[in-house]
Amino acid sequence: MSQLPPCPQCASTYTYEDGDMLVCPECAHEWKPGAPAEEGGEAARVIRDAVGNVLADGDNVTVIKDLKVKGSSLVIKVGTKVRGIRLIEGDHDIDCRIDGVGAMQLKSEFVKKA
Repeated sequence: MSQLPPCPQCASTYTYEDGDMLVCPECAHEWKPGAPAEEGGEAARVIRDAVGNVLADGDNVTVIKDLKVKGSSLVIKVGTKVRGIRLIEGDHDIDCRIDGVGAMQLKSEFVKKA
């Protein structure tokens, strides 16, 4: 039996081969053997705004469309400036605080970099 490397995400030793990929049964992470190590155990994800600019933590953005706040009668108007965004995983990939509304999560497709 050949010695397979441990999983780069969870360090499990139960990895197995599936075609040309290595698979971890504990966290379901798949990778190619001999591929360069990923930064911090996860692939670098690029998040872009509505016009294609790359967003980063701490950027300032402007809302480009009226957004209704779910479960409330509030509306975030076009042109609302949001300062100091934080990028997160998921469908709503921007975590921020909007003056007059509070903590929110926004989709990057509804903002542009200021």
